[in-house]
Amino acid sequence: MTENKSTMGIIMMIMAVAILTGMNVMVKMIGTSYHPTQITFMRSLIAMMLIFPFLMKAGGLSLLKTKRPGLHLMRSLAGTLGNILYFYAFQRMTVGDVMVISQAVPLFVTIFAVLFLSERVGIRRWVAVLIGFLGVIIAIDPAGNFHVTSLIAVAATGCWASTILFMRKLGATESPYTVTFIFMAVCMTITACIQPWVWQTPTPRMLVLTLGIGISGALGQMLMSTALKYAKASVVSPFNYTGIIWAIGFDLVLWNIIPAWTTMLGAGIITVTGVYIFHREALVNQKSAS
Repeated sequence: MTENKSTMGIIMMIMAVAILTGMNVMVKMIGTSYHPTQITFMRSLIAMMLIFPFLMKAGGLSLLKTKRPGLHLMRSLAGTLGNILYFYAFQRMTVGDVMVISQAVPLFVTIFAVLFLSERVGIRRWVAVLIGFLGVIIAIDPAGNFHVTSLIAVAATGCWASTILFMRKLGATESPYTVTFIFMAVCMTITACIQPWVWQTPTPRMLVLTLGIGISGALGQMLMSTALKYAKASVVSPFNYTGIIWAIGFDLVLWNIIPAWTTMLGAGIITVTGVYIFHREALVNQKSAS
């Protein structure tokens, strides 16, 4: 039974990553004509509408009552900034290049956990972090085909890593629907304040793509949450790296783009070090539990 649940969790994680990669492809298809905050605003609005029925079914508006409003706010601010920066990067870079950089999340999480949560990290994980960041540098390729927007993608990855730390603390007391709905509400409110200066009337094509972004974003998040219910994070999290394969596939099929050798080498290094960090964290957690 446990093996079946783990298999189901892995399948759901792979599906979630594929759907979220598809969301990023739609962001790129919208192009640079629309400000990333407008895309983020519309995505958050649609996702809120989709998640609301699930929230009501899970317990209603009472689920939105929380004793940790400050933590929710910090998670939402970091997530909002991360979304805007990622969308900006996807509009200007290949999907594969941004996805490779985004896989450095475990590296940032390890560093932030030491700095802000006072977690102890052994020499093996520190070596993995250093090697992983070497992979990021190789993927960015500062001596070759360097894109300034790569630094925006790195900053977005740092923001997203910080949200994971906040979610670790929120997950102990809050429902996944609560965390997601509050995040979407804050994200929508912040980006709505910016719209008077950046809003452009959407074309029918942009509306269809934005609807797809909102649906895929909500569906991907729910599948990922369900995957973590079926199996341990240490089992399903490494399959997040399948996003690199999906992204390169989309680039090849839709835009006939073949990734540079530096991107592939960097992706390999980041993936190996990230999986190793997940493995070491799992061993540490097992020892703590025993």
